[in-house]
Amino acid sequence: MKIARDKAFLITIDTEGDAAWAQPRVIETRNAQYLQRFQSLCERFGFKPTYLTNYEMALAPAMQELGHDIIRRGTGEIGMHLHAWHSPPEHALTPDDLHHQPFLIEYPTAVLQQKVRHLTDLLEQTFATKMLSHRAGRWSFDSRYARTLVDCGYIVDCSVTPTVSWRDTPGDPAQHGGTDFRPFPSQAYFMDLDQIDRPGRSPLLELPMTIRSSRRSWARHLPAAFERLPRIGPKLSKARWLRPGRGNLAQMQQLVQDMVADDAPYIEFMLHSSEFMPGGNPTFVSEADIEALYSDLEQLFETIAKHFSGATLAGYAQRVRAGQAPSLGHLAA
Repeated sequence: MKIARDKAFLITIDTEGDAAWAQPRVIETRNAQYLQRFQSLCERFGFKPTYLTNYEMALAPAMQELGHDIIRRGTGEIGMHLHAWHSPPEHALTPDDLHHQPFLIEYPTAVLQQKVRHLTDLLEQTFATKMLSHRAGRWSFDSRYARTLVDCGYIVDCSVTPTVSWRDTPGDPAQHGGTDFRPFPSQAYFMDLDQIDRPGRSPLLELPMTIRSSRRSWARHLPAAFERLPRIGPKLSKARWLRPGRGNLAQMQQLVQDMVADDAPYIEFMLHSSEFMPGGNPTFVSEADIEALYSDLEQLFETIAKHFSGATLAGYAQRVRAGQAPSLGHLAA
């Protein structure tokens, strides 16, 4: 079968500290030591992950080593992922930010801008490369955030989760929860920086996550631990994401086939870096869980490789801008 080389498989890894779901008082980065196995798997299929890296992982020696290696060999990308409650400069927003994990969009504009610029500078200095790709921590985004990214030279964002609202997900308890992405496009578009749920003529390309609403719940395919977590469980149970859970290989395979049938120009996969470490997350707790994850990834990647070629976020965005990817029509800048 001839692969459509202009159709891209985008692998995005939220590269962050261990067990963020547990709101740890001390944030560790042991999971960075588990990423090389995943990188090697991706390279075997010709895929190029984008590691969207947050503050603590930028400081982790194992992540620094991996990042320098993939940049040198052109086998992946380092982008930015910002957990506002733990990313300098410090600004106490709630009585206990480590517990509440407030969204960046809940901070004053000046603080939001300072945090984005500080982490951008740290990542660029650490990895000696320009930051071009971004995903918001805890999936929440607004116009101020988008404008700040543009000001810092980012060309692509992947924070939008079509069909999913995070309004009921708490951050600062004195505010109103996360972003409601239900009215947002499900396909790529250049953002209107004044109204980010519609196409405009800014240089910021939005590549929404591959998510489809589901007529039936995914709840039985998720671990009980996720269902007890208000921060994530209810959202995943109402939609089909291109992201692994325990026992959802068939659902991911079907989602890929649905996207192929729809002639989708790209599909976007995500996982957290801590999900490659046993016990670093509520889903893959044991060594056996990790082995099952890799078995599923092997089969999933075999299916995807028949239809899509690997690309980093920035690489794909540059192809779109150059007219070398499927046309976005009226969405293009």
